[in-house]
Amino acid sequence: MATDLGELLVPYMPTIRVPRTGDRVFKSECAFSYDSPESEGGLYVCMNTFLGFGREHVERHYHKTGQSVYMHLKRHVKEKATGAAGGAISRRRNGKVFLDLELNRDFNGVDYEYEDEAKLVIFPDHFEIPLPNIEELPALVTIACDAVLNASSPYKKQEADSWEEEIQVSKHARSLRQQENGVRIPPSGWKCAKCEMRENLWLNLTDGSVLCGKWFFDGSGGNGHALEHYKETNFPLAVKLDTITPDGADIYSFDEEEAVLDPHISEHLLHFAIDMLQMQRTENGHHTDNDVQPCVSDWEVIQESSLKLKPVYGSGYTGIKNLGNSCYLSTTMQVLFSIPEFQRAYVGNLQRIFDYSPLDPTQDFSTQMAKLGHGLLSGQYSKPPMKSELIEQQQQRGISPKMFKALVSKGHPEFSSDRQQDAHEFFLHLINLVERNSSGSENPGDVFRFLVEERVQCCQTQKVRYTQRIDYLMQLPVPLEAASNREELIAYESKRKEAEENMRPPPEPVRARIPFTACLQAFTEPENVPDFWSSALQAKSAGVKTSRFASFPEYMVMQIKKFTFGVDWVPKKLDVSVDVPDFLDLNRLRATGLQTGEAELPDLTPPIVIPEDTRGSTTNNSLESPEIDESSVMQLAEMGFPLEACRKAVYYTGNMGAEMAFNWIIAHMEEPDFAEPLAIPSYMEPDLPSPSFPTISALDNQPPEESISILTSMGFPRHHTIQALKATNNNLERALDWIFTHPDCEDESEAMSDTADTEPNNNSFSNANAHSDSSLSPDQDLSSPRVRDGPGRYELFAFISHMGSSTMSGHYVCHIKKEGRWLIYNDHKVCLSERPPKDLGYMYFYRRLSSC
Repeated sequence: MATDLGELLVPYMPTIRVPRTGDRVFKSECAFSYDSPESEGGLYVCMNTFLGFGREHVERHYHKTGQSVYMHLKRHVKEKATGAAGGAISRRRNGKVFLDLELNRDFNGVDYEYEDEAKLVIFPDHFEIPLPNIEELPALVTIACDAVLNASSPYKKQEADSWEEEIQVSKHARSLRQQENGVRIPPSGWKCAKCEMRENLWLNLTDGSVLCGKWFFDGSGGNGHALEHYKETNFPLAVKLDTITPDGADIYSFDEEEAVLDPHISEHLLHFAIDMLQMQRTENGHHTDNDVQPCVSDWEVIQESSLKLKPVYGSGYTGIKNLGNSCYLSTTMQVLFSIPEFQRAYVGNLQRIFDYSPLDPTQDFSTQMAKLGHGLLSGQYSKPPMKSELIEQQQQRGISPKMFKALVSKGHPEFSSDRQQDAHEFFLHLINLVERNSSGSENPGDVFRFLVEERVQCCQTQKVRYTQRIDYLMQLPVPLEAASNREELIAYESKRKEAEENMRPPPEPVRARIPFTACLQAFTEPENVPDFWSSALQAKSAGVKTSRFASFPEYMVMQIKKFTFGVDWVPKKLDVSVDVPDFLDLNRLRATGLQTGEAELPDLTPPIVIPEDTRGSTTNNSLESPEIDESSVMQLAEMGFPLEACRKAVYYTGNMGAEMAFNWIIAHMEEPDFAEPLAIPSYMEPDLPSPSFPTISALDNQPPEESISILTSMGFPRHHTIQALKATNNNLERALDWIFTHPDCEDESEAMSDTADTEPNNNSFSNANAHSDSSLSPDQDLSSPRVRDGPGRYELFAFISHMGSSTMSGHYVCHIKKEGRWLIYNDHKVCLSERPPKDLGYMYFYRRLSSC
């Protein structure tokens, strides 16, 4: 028999591999479905690629690859016989359990026995060879089978690749001396202390200076002021500000000239009021004792835990298992796959997507979206309990999104972690992935896509500029001062302070009730523009911005801005109730464009600021000091503001008086350099032939010719490559991605640089367009199919709610309205909702009314 088996396997020996270090063995989940060894048909593991397939999909893989040898894994589950000793039998002591599997079942404390079965199956004749079979199988096959059976989960964090350089602890970490200079770093609003850079900023861990990093070849980076500061001071360590997480941060040693580790980073950051230890998140996505419990626990209200909810089963009623802080992903995907466009794009094209999937479908976005959508909508994994006691214990198991999460979070520093995340941020991240992976096919994310018209007005000249950009989400501010129970809140705060002073238990918390109309009104209010440069004055001035809808999407996503940052850098949540309506009419927020009597700002770019270090001894020292209205300065100083801040306010508002300068102060007082002396930048070289400010011509703004050549050599039109390079700051990799995600873009007339009269995007929108064409001219044709304009009347059909004190902790659930009834999706449990808590939601999803 041994000879027979050996001869039988000879033709297939070249295709049988032993898993090597780095190979991922998928022996607990099918690449196309949620079948596992516990499923009725078991799981087939390819002995060459080590991918797993359910019975329904293994034939596809065989026909596509010609791979014939698979290991079939099957786990049989049965309840212990009556009278058996309590406690589940240890798998190591049970000879019938030899698969190292992550169990998909939760047996709720009841003891069960497992019996595992493994065998080799040779296609297409389905010839079976039971395992283990050491005596009769060739040695290579036996070794390969043992390696597959003992392989660990592909989702466990792997050790760093051997080629990856190991980061060492800095020699300065233990002995670092920090100055007692009172510096406190705020959680936002950073800017380089020596220039206008607001990106790639580094915090020096000795004196707290915030300075920009070095310049990169792709146009990103900074002016190298952090390195200059080290050369002047010899303060060796700096941390990159936007990388600080509960797990650590990116640290660089200028002395050692490399990235380093700092075991004392939490203490060093705490010196500057950055408390990393308080940024820790929960371990399993649920409530912890550290969460401050608001009045009438939102955990109880949002989850409707005091009510006996009726479970539902079938198509569209499948839950998603919580992997530990993955509820932000689950709730978002439940809502998206309740939208017909997402159902049609992925589940409707399921067979085509699967048939044309790459050889490794676990790494294909469309395949994994189709798999998840089918798992949620098919009803195959949501069946009502039968009479069997065993199955009754297993009701509403839900599907496990491990493969999907591993793919969509790959390379992302936050979503790839096991920590809790913001559902709003994940929604935008996923829409970005949908956009990037929809080239040449339907993009379901277009249902959220709309145009924002931004009107910026120079307060000094009253001239305006209109621009348009793309967005996917509307953010509503929460004006606490508009609370309808303000007197009750004031009384509570008084009692709370009194209890704190007398060391008594605090009173019952009071939740602020905010009218939705007040949130909408706050959304429409003008906002000050920081660092506004007026092309009419050719100088910095005061500016205000308002935003309106140039188009209305088919589905409007609205986020209530409940989260803010405390001075300790920990995201905090406002405990508020907002009476969000079932029906929403936004037509009055429709953009109007340039109005009669309005004068437009000149189409000029800001002057080029020449850094101090590049001017050398040729700096023009004959420039006269700026004229500043000292009477206005003194008026402001008498109010208690720093003198230098007052001088800057008067200067940047063009000496328009104390009132205008006061508005500037209010808008900029949180900035780190608020009270620093006024520094007047030189905008031109001293040897320029004319004192007029230069503007950037089309030729000056042209991408490098070598970059254009590289892309055109790939077959892309020249005008398309120029568009792509300009949209991505001449980054070749991003430009190539841009081309694939904008196949329908046509050449447009070259406009002046978008930096004129510009400012950070309106906080009332999501700024999710960082990956796409972010700015459009006002007269651009809006009839593109990607912008599906229509009436601005909507009906609420879903909302995502958050429980907990910050985005770094807590739990998410979602409520979705299907067939006229509200349902609650709480991880793997799906039930009819009795009292949907619409006033406590975080993200709201509206669909356009069919008849308006």
